[in-house]
Amino acid sequence: QGLLEESGGGLVQAGSSLRLSCVHSGRTFNSYPMAWFRQAPGKEREFVAAIGRSGSGTTSYADSVKGRFTISKDNTKNTIYLQMNTLKPEDTALYVCARSRLHGVPTRASVYDLWGQGTQVTVSA
Repeated sequence: QGLLEESGGGLVQAGSSLRLSCVHSGRTFNSYPMAWFRQAPGKEREFVAAIGRSGSGTTSYADSVKGRFTISKDNTKNTIYLQMNTLKPEDTALYVCARSRLHGVPTRASVYDLWGQGTQVTVSA
């Protein structure tokens, strides 16, 4: 069934950067769209970024992170990344990696069928 494991979160000051990683074990993931979601206490789960199947080169970003975050993948390592620059306090959340069986770069959480446990990102002002 596979397993997603995130890492790279931490406590940083506003304006700094972090790079999150998500390893898809159990099988290769190059044929699946992958995404990052985030959820803060008292907030709804929010789409952050998605990347399409291998060879598509298609990405999608939430308006709140466009120009600051970049999603990428390394098919050899079965890993996706989220490079987060110019972090803001409102970026504070548990960041969770997810996989979809659909085509394209879906942004709705309901179409993702495999989820990791998440990695915490906390940005202080």
